[in-house]
Amino acid sequence: MEQRRFGSTKREVAVIGQGTWYIDRCDRASAIATLRRGLDLGMTHIDTAEMYGIAEEVVAEAIVGRRDEVFLVSKVLPENASRRGTMAACEKSLARLKTDRLDCYLLHWRSQHPLEDTIAAFEQLQHEGKILSWGVSNFDLPDLEESRAIAGEGRFVCNQVLYHLKERAIEHAVIPWCEKHGVAVVAYSPFGHGHFPDPHTTGGRVLQEIAAAHNATPRQVALRFLVRRPSLFAIPKASSPDHAAENAGAGELQLTEAELDRLDKAFPPDPRPHVLPML
Repeated sequence: MEQRRFGSTKREVAVIGQGTWYIDRCDRASAIATLRRGLDLGMTHIDTAEMYGIAEEVVAEAIVGRRDEVFLVSKVLPENASRRGTMAACEKSLARLKTDRLDCYLLHWRSQHPLEDTIAAFEQLQHEGKILSWGVSNFDLPDLEESRAIAGEGRFVCNQVLYHLKERAIEHAVIPWCEKHGVAVVAYSPFGHGHFPDPHTTGGRVLQEIAAAHNATPRQVALRFLVRRPSLFAIPKASSPDHAAENAGAGELQLTEAELDRLDKAFPPDPRPHVLPML
């Protein structure tokens, strides 16, 4: 599994990680087995959140005896993101995850609470060693600029955003800004929530042809396209150990410039910059 420097941290993190959104809809034993299979294959970046039902508890079971292998990320809900609320939410996440620290802690999306208060809580948690870094999620350019103005250059390490072949809005401004300021970009829902390109469409056929050339699958090709730049990471969710193995296969896949260009043309981004979507 390829690893890359994660934002301004000194950590090398798996380019393909594991998401846990909706994991509470799966059989618990299967979900744990899937996460463990992903770890075995090098997908050591595990992302969760207090919003995701029992996901943190499932992750805790999956990483028993393997905590030091994992780059563990969780998120605070916007309604809890006051200074005191963020501190309390982090303590609860740590308890559910049965760990003494998070490798990264994120604000899930902007809230009614002043961003200064959330960031102050993040900084205090980092000073106390309860989180090793912090970042944001679903932040568009104005939000990123405001965060930088409050915290200073190099303080937040990632922006986790919706990014898949049919939703490339972040390429207009968010990715360039993050690259300029050393912020990792983490793609969630990289398969598009049940809207993966149909093999009978033009884009789907391009995916199939490129996959065949590499003895890979279309989903592996899609994932590799989404992490084609050094700042990019992806956290697909897997529904089974076999699905986890398929996702992990994208970590070593290498696409040619010509293949990347074909995919770029097959799935063109909207030419008009617009507000970053948030699910």
